[in-house]
Amino acid sequence: MASATSTTTDLITCPICDNTYNNPKSLPCLHAFCLECIKEYCKDKRPGDRATCPMCREEFQIPTDGVGRLKHHFIVQQLVDKEYERQGSYCEQHTDKEVEVYKCKENICMKCYADKHRNHDKVLGLIPEVADNFRSRMNEDDQQIQSLIDAIREQSEENKQTATEFISNVDEEKKKVRSVGDVVKHSVDRQVNEFLTELQSVKSESAKEAKSVQEENQEALVSLESFHTHSQELLDKGRPCDITRAACELHDRATELLNDDVIAVKYYPPHVAFTPADVTQVKRLSLVGKLTVTDEQQPGNAYLLHSHRQSVLKCQCQ
Repeated sequence: MASATSTTTDLITCPICDNTYNNPKSLPCLHAFCLECIKEYCKDKRPGDRATCPMCREEFQIPTDGVGRLKHHFIVQQLVDKEYERQGSYCEQHTDKEVEVYKCKENICMKCYADKHRNHDKVLGLIPEVADNFRSRMNEDDQQIQSLIDAIREQSEENKQTATEFISNVDEEKKKVRSVGDVVKHSVDRQVNEFLTELQSVKSESAKEAKSVQEENQEALVSLESFHTHSQELLDKGRPCDITRAACELHDRATELLNDDVIAVKYYPPHVAFTPADVTQVKRLSLVGKLTVTDEQQPGNAYLLHSHRQSVLKCQCQ
């Protein structure tokens, strides 16, 4: 008969990587997998494609925003959190001693302090007091992350509007081409078709670029919102020792996300304009007109990421 400990271990172990779940995601069949594991499993699939569960082979559809949009498996997450609660209060070196102080970026018991850390330069702090300091910094990091999320969402809407206006502009120019082409003889049909083909090519290529920018923005949002959710859950539900254990790693991740110039990735379609020819001058070489496609000038500084930030965040764990 399996012990309670082994049963719990099975419930919190990802069947793909065989490690404790990290950000567990749920498939419609209710099987859970680490986000990174299911991403790797579906790496050859695109949003909207169908894939099969690695465990039961039941088919599911990948969300339009990617695998990261699969539902979070909260039941598994609660089991993982409870397991960490049982394991995280005692010293790794002296399993019968509870951790009491934070020194040298570690939660340690008083015996560890007396044996190994007494003469170290770093300031000694009680875990609840140090956790309060970390909590303040984590809140600041998360506020900046939330600000970046809002900025990306705003820019995403601007990109959608720009793309819509661009497509409308191309369609209007196509109407002009057709209107002039109807006036001239059949001898200019080939030139009309060449213009239309070029316009369609520009439209398709620019649409691909707009989609690529949108996908990059969405990917950034997934990472930022995942950080935000995890950070808030830790701040709301985590114990002081949980906060001190994760603070530095979360801060480094926040700094990495904030330094990633995602907001500067913006959609810049080329400018398209059709200049009609004087159709009465049939003897001229260009009977239909002139098509010009120019790239829009990108702003010199693009978007400044949170200009109110005056310095790079630095982790000062003590």
